[in-house]
Amino acid sequence: MESVILTIDQGTTGTGVHFINQKGEVIESFDKEHRQYYPKPGWVEHDANEIWMNVLLGIQTLRKKRPEVKIAALGITNQRETVVAWDAETGEPLYNAIVWQCRRTADFCDTLKKKKGLEAKIKKKTGLVIDAYFSASKLRWFLKNLKEAKALQKQNRLRFGTIDTFLLWKLTGGDAFKTDVTNASRTQLMNLETGAWDKELLKVFEIAPALLPEIHECDALFGATRGVSGLPDGTPISGMIGDQQSALFGQNCFQERMAKCTFGTGSFTLMNLGKKKVSSRFGLLTTVAWKLTGGSMIYALEGSSFICGAAVQWLRDELQIISHASEVEEMARKVDSTEGVEFVPAFVGLGAPHWDQAARGIICGLTRGTNRFHLCRATLEAMAMQNAEVLEAMQKDAGKKVRLLRVDGGAAANELLMQIQADYLGVKVERPKNIESTLMGATFMAGLGVGFWKNLEEIRQIKSLDKTFSPKMTAAQRKKRKASWDLAVRRARLTR
Repeated sequence: MESVILTIDQGTTGTGVHFINQKGEVIESFDKEHRQYYPKPGWVEHDANEIWMNVLLGIQTLRKKRPEVKIAALGITNQRETVVAWDAETGEPLYNAIVWQCRRTADFCDTLKKKKGLEAKIKKKTGLVIDAYFSASKLRWFLKNLKEAKALQKQNRLRFGTIDTFLLWKLTGGDAFKTDVTNASRTQLMNLETGAWDKELLKVFEIAPALLPEIHECDALFGATRGVSGLPDGTPISGMIGDQQSALFGQNCFQERMAKCTFGTGSFTLMNLGKKKVSSRFGLLTTVAWKLTGGSMIYALEGSSFICGAAVQWLRDELQIISHASEVEEMARKVDSTEGVEFVPAFVGLGAPHWDQAARGIICGLTRGTNRFHLCRATLEAMAMQNAEVLEAMQKDAGKKVRLLRVDGGAAANELLMQIQADYLGVKVERPKNIESTLMGATFMAGLGVGFWKNLEEIRQIKSLDKTFSPKMTAAQRKKRKASWDLAVRRARLTR
């Protein structure tokens, strides 16, 4: 009987449930999208119950397909910063999950920025800037806007958590109310030094500690399944890690100054800092990369662009100039350049290194000859330019040039995008055969938690390289290209 890890990969646009064997091979998969809700401009929500039902459907589907396998453990990776409030007695969410992209708390965050010394204090404690991106202001919104939340808090029935915590609660039948250090580090409520909820920050955001889950190492035994259709009771849940840290771990970036970029709904570049934190001077975040049982906290520098693959979805769904996301590469190849067209996809503001909540998307440089092929190419170039900005800031903070960048995520399959990325970065880009590194990181964590894999060296042997993209652009060409992009970004930041 083959033993596998069952890994739940809960992302912004959909949920995956997978069986992975000891060779690191995905032997069975289930994927299902969930609905996106936009109740007001800048607001983004998900139905947490829909996500949970998709997880259940995935588990049941895989068990029917492969009833003979033995599940050694469960791992969970998830969209970070997205939060759920639920009733501990019924397990029912009080409201839709507020998604990391949501800007509803931007005004409140702006008021915090005006308080003398607060922004510097928060960055020192958490490594994060004050922004609606993070979970804390979203949790406060629940308390300030939902009457039911206040009533349940008085009865000790209110629970707050990121998606990992909500799924864990459901999988364990309400037995486990926990999270891991990576997800906790993205709430803006965890102290990076202590790895615990910070009392001073809880007061700033007016959140009682009893509402928050316990924080544990990424490979901890978080709980065991109970009452889950398709799974025997007692199956250990032994790995939890936020999606971007999961991709860093899944890409085997175990050494300092190893970096990865995940091309998903947004794009996220992380660089391993090792045991020592680096406070960014160039608009990046300091975050927890992971913590293993018995080990030290490992930190990372992170830069994120809120819109990456979502820009291609916009071409498909709103502009309707492509029918399928996969068509964007073919369309972009029909022209040799954008002919001066720039697209800055700041649909929900700009992330690192700008952190401008008021910026809005812009397409400029249009001429009478501009067509949909130019727009497709401009979209790919925008995705690459955003990452180039982040990596430039990362190298300034670290004081050293990154030798290569490992890539993953759905858009990493786009050959043209990967070549453009290598050109704009000026470093080699490595793509693994399995571009679902987010999935693999959580799988490895769960496996380490139960001895499925013994150590990092054993995991390192599993990695396999698909292709390396080397830069073809000269330094002078790269400088000229960056100047055009910088001008477009300045224009996007003026659209207030």
